[in-house]
Amino acid sequence: MDSSIVALDLLFETSWEVCNKIGGIYTVLSTKAKTLQKLYKDKVIFIGPDVWSDENPSPYFIDTPSILEEWKSKAKLPEGVSVRTGRWDVPGKPIVILVKFEGIYPVKDKYYAEMWNRFGVDSLHSYGDYDESCAFSLAAGAVIESVCSFYKATPKSKKSVIAHFDEWQTGMGLLYVKWKLPQVATIFTTHATSIGRSICGNGKPLYGYLNAYNGDVMARELNMEAKHSLEKAAAHAADCFTTVSDVTARECEQLLDLRPQVVTPNGFEKNFVPSRSKFDDARAAARKKLIDVAEALTGRIFPENTMLVATSGRCEYRNKGIDVYLDAVASLGFSDIKRPVVAFVMVPAWMKEPRPDLKEAVASEAKSGIADPVITHWLNNPGEDPIINRIHGIGFTNDKFSHTYVVYVPCYLNGTDGIFDSAYYDLLIGMDATVFPSYYEPWGYTPLESVAFGVPTVTTSLSGFGQWILSTTDNKFSSCGVNVIARGDDNYPQVVENISGALQLLNNAGDEEIAKISQAASKTASKAAWSYFITYYIEAFEVALASKNKRLK
Repeated sequence: MDSSIVALDLLFETSWEVCNKIGGIYTVLSTKAKTLQKLYKDKVIFIGPDVWSDENPSPYFIDTPSILEEWKSKAKLPEGVSVRTGRWDVPGKPIVILVKFEGIYPVKDKYYAEMWNRFGVDSLHSYGDYDESCAFSLAAGAVIESVCSFYKATPKSKKSVIAHFDEWQTGMGLLYVKWKLPQVATIFTTHATSIGRSICGNGKPLYGYLNAYNGDVMARELNMEAKHSLEKAAAHAADCFTTVSDVTARECEQLLDLRPQVVTPNGFEKNFVPSRSKFDDARAAARKKLIDVAEALTGRIFPENTMLVATSGRCEYRNKGIDVYLDAVASLGFSDIKRPVVAFVMVPAWMKEPRPDLKEAVASEAKSGIADPVITHWLNNPGEDPIINRIHGIGFTNDKFSHTYVVYVPCYLNGTDGIFDSAYYDLLIGMDATVFPSYYEPWGYTPLESVAFGVPTVTTSLSGFGQWILSTTDNKFSSCGVNVIARGDDNYPQVVENISGALQLLNNAGDEEIAKISQAASKTASKAAWSYFITYYIEAFEVALASKNKRLK
């Protein structure tokens, strides 16, 4: 599709993760920005929450008061709502408006009543982050209203303006725009339905029973009424409703009573991968750091060809398949493998502090091992943490005679964790394989990040990324650097066995075969570039504008 066919005067995109890195949505938006900027230079305005302070500034935001300066000087915003303008420090450097939204809290009930009367949003049973998300998105809606007024984007102006909102957290903002600005086309993207994630997170089977679930009934059962009601209302009110994979499109159709008009798979940019001239040195540095920590924990000296494996992502024990991963690594220990395996679990938890004894052991030349050699940072709640309890329950001791070792890294790898002091990507490049055996994964950025570094990965058929692989290439490491394991509600033991087998294959592969697999992985990442996937968003723009034009007529 020729992306130039959609002319836009303004494109807003609102998300809680604009200049605020929490999960995969940050990666979606921050990598998509470069391509959007190429198409619509500085007509793209990202809107995010201003949750930062002078003591804790956003590392991703370049404060630039001169941007939109004339609008700011005349902006009429609700009392207690203020903005900062600048650029997002990512490739493309798009314009960003960060919004302080505390002024919405005193009047939130007025808005909740309005949204109930207009759209049937039931905020009565809200709790947790619901009020904060709605306050932000309502303030974002008011900002869009103000910018449109300044640029005279009125119903009669015939200007093409799109406001795109991501996830239930911004649903109230979309409804505000729908109510106040009929001339603005709206897009709502759910990256994962709130009720679907909750069903899985509560240990209920999703896929085999999907056709029997009623989203409204399950929301009442799981105390998710407010979030589900808001998400459903936003999806139905939007001029174009999208999601990121066919897997989640089926989920939306059943649980939100609406099939998305467009599926917009998540593209990618490989700009964070070191150039070929620097790649080998970066990989060697990462491996040394990872092995140094493993040796300090266990007291074992690992050979250079030790197989380093990792899983990572949000701390969703079942949804992300962390249980499967640990069981597969345990099974691998009883297999015929040529080289030892160190399996890292890089999943942030309620971390207390980096272990002082580990820091001392890493700095020491003598490697004698330390107590509880399976974890790098102490936890605030070790008794309730499912990962450390499973590691201990399986019986991982990381003694010198083991074949497989587990290292739990329960912190954000942002370069200041106190043990590795390296960012996640700076360690990922040192891995020999990754495993992401998700039960609930609408897309799955982590395996895509892995293959971008030429690191082969294992994922499942329940992820959007896994489904994309199955639909575009042979499901073999040698063909694409990926092995997609068939997963359902009831085949847990088989999934564990198949993942263990995939890791055994990689462990026993020769250098020539490993190089071929790594090359195939890199090629797979190139096929997911935004230059290809942006066409799906262009289609969503067309659908939204057509719906808006029809409405105005």
